[in-house]
Amino acid sequence: MKKKVLLMGASGSGKTSMRSLIFSNNPASLTSRLGATIDVEQNHVRFLGDLILNLWDCGGQDAFMDSYLTTQRSTIFQHVGVMIYVFDVESRETDKDLEYYRDCLEGLRQFSPEAGVFLLVHKMDLVKTKGGSVFEKRKKALEGESRGAGVVVFGTSIYDESLYRAWSSIVHTLIPNAAVLTRHLTTFAEACSATEVILFERTTFLVIATSSNARNSTSSPPSPSPSSPTSPSSSQTLTQHGQHALDPTRYERTSELIKAFKHSCSRLREEFHSLEMELPEFTAVLDEMTKNTYVMVVVHDPTIETAAVKLNIRMARQKFEELQGDSTVS
Repeated sequence: MKKKVLLMGASGSGKTSMRSLIFSNNPASLTSRLGATIDVEQNHVRFLGDLILNLWDCGGQDAFMDSYLTTQRSTIFQHVGVMIYVFDVESRETDKDLEYYRDCLEGLRQFSPEAGVFLLVHKMDLVKTKGGSVFEKRKKALEGESRGAGVVVFGTSIYDESLYRAWSSIVHTLIPNAAVLTRHLTTFAEACSATEVILFERTTFLVIATSSNARNSTSSPPSPSPSSPTSPSSSQTLTQHGQHALDPTRYERTSELIKAFKHSCSRLREEFHSLEMELPEFTAVLDEMTKNTYVMVVVHDPTIETAAVKLNIRMARQKFEELQGDSTVS
C-alpha cells in the first residue's frame, strides 16, 4: 500500500533538510551541504510493513512552482494522502509564499479533496527568544488563509525535537488501523506493570503509537499545542501520570537522541540493537519489537527487573508482527 506525501514550500524553506534528517539519518550539522531540489525528487520509503511512503519533494523555485500549478497540475495533486507545506519563519516574501500556498490548496481540493494538510512554520530556532508569539501570529494567519480547510500547524526546527513531533503526528494519520496497535500496547503495558509503552518505526524512529493510559486514553502522537513547540515553556511543562511527572516532549526527544546515538554507532562501524537505562526514578528498556519497529517500555516500579521486561518483549514479538501486518491494510 502506497501513500503519496507531497512536500511543498518556497526554495530555501528547509524541505530537503528535514527530509534528509528524518529519512536519511543525516545529522542537522550536515544539512548545509545539501543542494537545492531540482523539479521533483521522489523517494519510496518502506515505513511499516507494507506501508510505503511515496515522498514527493517539490523544488520551490518560482519556475517549478508555476509548472506544478499549470502543466503538471494533475500529476502533482492527484492521489495525495498528505500535503506538507513548509514556511520559512523569516521569509521576506510572505505574500508570495501565501499566494503559492493558496494555489496549492486549490489544486489539492480539485484532485485530492480528502488529503490531510499540515503546515510547518520552519526554522523556529532563528526566533527562539520570541518563538511563542511569532508562532501564534503565523498560525492564526495560516489558518485564516486556508479558507476553512482543516489544517494542522506546527512550529519546527531541525535543531530540536519539534521536527520529530510534527512528522510523528503526520505519519500517524497514514497508518489506517493504528488504534489496533494502541489497544495492544495498552494491554502489553498492563502486563508489564509499565507506566507507558511507545512503539517507534525502526529507521526514522518516528512514533507510531503509544499505550493509551499514558495520554489519558489518547493514542496518537502529540498534536500541536497553543504555544510554539520550540518555546522555552513547552519543554518544562510536565504532565501527570499517576504519581509520576512526564515531560510532554519525551517521545520526540527520545527519537532525536536515539537517531543521534545510531549515527554515532555507524561512524564507529557498530550497529545499534537495544538500550537499557536503570535510574533512581525509573527504568527504560528500548528493544526490537518487530523487523520494522522498536519498542520502549518505561517502568517506575523498582521491583521490576529489566530482564523481566525484556522477556515480555520477546514473548510479544510474534503477536505484534501479526498486528503490524493488519495495521497496514486499508
